[in-house]
Amino acid sequence: MHMKRITILGSTGSIGRSSLDVAADNKDDFRVVALTAGRNLALFEKQIRTFKPEVVAVADGKTAEALGRKIKKLEILSGVEGICKVAAYKGSDFVVSSIVGAAGLMPTIAAIEAKKTVGLANKEALVMAGEIVMTRARKRGIRIIPVDSEHSAVFQCLGSSPLSEVRKIILTASGGPFVNRTRKELKGIKADEALRHPNWSMGRKISIDSATLMNKGLEVIEARWLFDMRPEDIDVLIHPQSIVHSLVEFRDRSCLAQMSMPDMRGPISYALSYPKRIKDPIEGLKLHEIETLTFKKPDHKTFPCLNYAYEALREGGTMPCVLNAANEVAVHAFLADRIGFNDIPVVIRKTLDMHSTGPGSSLDEVLDADRWARETSEKYIERFRK
Repeated sequence: MHMKRITILGSTGSIGRSSLDVAADNKDDFRVVALTAGRNLALFEKQIRTFKPEVVAVADGKTAEALGRKIKKLEILSGVEGICKVAAYKGSDFVVSSIVGAAGLMPTIAAIEAKKTVGLANKEALVMAGEIVMTRARKRGIRIIPVDSEHSAVFQCLGSSPLSEVRKIILTASGGPFVNRTRKELKGIKADEALRHPNWSMGRKISIDSATLMNKGLEVIEARWLFDMRPEDIDVLIHPQSIVHSLVEFRDRSCLAQMSMPDMRGPISYALSYPKRIKDPIEGLKLHEIETLTFKKPDHKTFPCLNYAYEALREGGTMPCVLNAANEVAVHAFLADRIGFNDIPVVIRKTLDMHSTGPGSSLDEVLDADRWARETSEKYIERFRK
């Protein structure tokens, strides 16, 4: 495998840190040439000193100035424009897109426009603007390799099989920390409880999404665009052990599943090294110790966010973008103790009901819908609290 020059967008987040771990463990294969981060200055400075990138970007000018006082002789860019420039950096040939939330959309598109291979961990880019993103990728002739464990699993199971051979995709979900709770039992849940994911080490936002099952809803929308599947051909099963990461059922009713320990370094290393595989990036699977793997259907009544995602996907246009924005606002409000856990789907439902769907055929329209949904959700939360 030739030396791959990689950019990591969102290097201080959970996926970004794991990506750097993989790069550090495989120095003969990967050279980190560009990094972006938000405002975690202490960690970002440490990453820069360790990996010595050629260019970096941070969320704003103030953070860039503070970083510049600590790191000399390095090009430091800032803001959305700066992060997009790093995403398109000519010295890189592979971009790990792992910025959390809607903020990852424009940098992902910038990487595509610059004809970089993209390892996609930012599912929101496809939730907000799936048709736009995939159309641009096809036109530029670039490959998008999924980094989410579920979509990586599907990608691996598909192999060289044409999509015409596929009957359905089955995404698995751990169910999060509240998998067997009733809606009544979830009343009064605090953020620290919701952040305790039983299997995965994740960031705060995605941990809450996992607890509400919205993360799986967003992944359903992502799968629709990555694999060109109809909503009705994408199923979800609760699998608390997080060993089977997803399955593909073929037209002859045979199924292939991808299995491994729940460690994001696995799908990250596969994306980075594709079509080859890195030796031992994660702990091996010991099924005799696990003994039991269980599966069941989701509880849609207790966790309605998954249904909202299917509904938004079927509606199409700007509705998935509005779903994503309303969810981001509601999750941040919950983490700030402004609303309760059971209020998250209420905020999303109200915002979806108020939206008049547009075609979502341009980036401007998508971004306008995103802004509208954030403002609408925030206004509802303020009324909700009075």
